[in-house]
Amino acid sequence: MTTAQITDEAQRQLARTLDVDEVRDGDQLTIERLRDEVERTDDPEFASMGESIRSDLSGKLDAELLETQLEELSRQLERLPEVREQGIPEGETEAEVLYRELAEPGWEIYEHLVDVDFFESLEANLPRFTPEHIEGTAHELIATDELTAELEALGFDEQERIALVMDVTNNNDRLARWVPTKEIPAEVEFGVEHVPPLHQRAAGGTLLWINALDVHLWQNRVLVTEEILDDGYWDIKALLGGFHLLAQAALDITREEGLTDSQLTAAITAGAAIMIVNQEEICKNMFWITEEMRAPSEAR
Repeated sequence: MTTAQITDEAQRQLARTLDVDEVRDGDQLTIERLRDEVERTDDPEFASMGESIRSDLSGKLDAELLETQLEELSRQLERLPEVREQGIPEGETEAEVLYRELAEPGWEIYEHLVDVDFFESLEANLPRFTPEHIEGTAHELIATDELTAELEALGFDEQERIALVMDVTNNNDRLARWVPTKEIPAEVEFGVEHVPPLHQRAAGGTLLWINALDVHLWQNRVLVTEEILDDGYWDIKALLGGFHLLAQAALDITREEGLTDSQLTAAITAGAAIMIVNQEEICKNMFWITEEMRAPSEAR
């Protein structure tokens, strides 16, 4: 299985964004080192956003449902190595359920969040992805023990947690293409009124891509290589990790103690950014199978 791949240049870019000491080739950044060097500041704008989201959703979220399904989502992350070991779903006439099971608790959470207008609140209170908002999110993510510890508890090792932070900090251009629905130009060729809020697109898209893997891999099994499955393993893990961050933030709204308002904003933004970046990665690594990637044809 392939874990997150981190280049020296990616580490240097992360260090520049967070304004930490230079990273030399071969050095390995750690969460602890970043936390020691990143200046902790309380951003009043982040706090105001989080406070508004809490106010909008007060009394609307079902804590029991979220807790139950987050526990199940954690179990699905634990069985991800088993899914990778099998690789391609079995089935004589159609694909059996393999990857779809990974997304089942996510769908329960997603439908509940849609029902209570969770995503509408995020759309109303959070800005588009700007370099400043991304940098603020990264600072809060690094500084918040609860968020990084949660990722560790889900099975993300040191390198993988750094990679998730990089998904947030090192992808300004990618993230800038995802804009709130209200900012989509009216002259585009599709009906903007039918486009879901940005964070709903990130969460729903994550689940849809994972859902589609059973049929896609089964139908294209003669093309699929171990390398494709290995690369996709990390993409799926990162997608589920990002979804978990977002859903955990929703659960935190139901609690009297937990994340600060600034940390809530950062958790939501980071979760969405991780899901957006890895949707693009899973497309490239698992769905768009090029001639160079595919397994050799037996007819050759």
